[in-house]
Amino acid sequence: MSKLITIANNKGGVGKTTTAINLGAALAELKKKVLLVDLDPQGGLTIGLGLNPDNFEKTIYDVLIGSQLNLKNVAIQTKISGVDLIPANQDLSGAEAELIGEVAWESTLRSVLNDTKDYDYVIIDCPPSLGVLTVNGLVAAQTVIIPLQCEYLAMRGLRQLNKVIEKIRSKVNPKLTTRILRTMHQTRTIHSTDIVEEVEKVFGGKVYNSIIKRTIKFADSSVAGEPVLIYAKNSEAANAYRELAKEVIKYG
Repeated sequence: MSKLITIANNKGGVGKTTTAINLGAALAELKKKVLLVDLDPQGGLTIGLGLNPDNFEKTIYDVLIGSQLNLKNVAIQTKISGVDLIPANQDLSGAEAELIGEVAWESTLRSVLNDTKDYDYVIIDCPPSLGVLTVNGLVAAQTVIIPLQCEYLAMRGLRQLNKVIEKIRSKVNPKLTTRILRTMHQTRTIHSTDIVEEVEKVFGGKVYNSIIKRTIKFADSSVAGEPVLIYAKNSEAANAYRELAKEVIKYG
């Protein structure tokens, strides 16, 4: 069975897509077969892998709206060995309205992902919202990774997301586990360092030991359409995601 991981945060710019790409690449380095699923109409995951969302005739949208396609018809190989992608583009923005009228709309993605036994890990990159698409991502997952920017206001913003996760856990996905990934840490600022410690106090065992530091290499690798593990393979940023991948394999 595949391990299904959703990366979610209703706040944008916290490293969701960066985490999806680089965690996928790090797992692939460890000989795991990975499927990345772009669940954002902006196509950030697709773009981050050096692809143009507008070039795809079939995307995750076509699977979700019941066009009889399965994942194998839509999945494409990426430049990362061992990593496939289900792309997304602006067509997906229409799925919000179309899915909400369906029976068990919140479980549509989970039904689609039943056909992923060829993969060790499926990583779902959600939009920065708590709408229909993100709810589908949370219902489908076994683990939700929440990238948390090392800032005080980012911690306060988790309340709404946690409420949604608790509702999903109580009603449709009782086995959903939450893990916190500290991102954009600035080691030279006292505030950021204080938040790193505060997150551990508040969330305890839900927090990964790995910490992703702020660096221009993430932006540069995104422009290059590559994970930082390829763009700057020996960098501290790349090694941080390698350590995260080991934690994901060991603890979920």
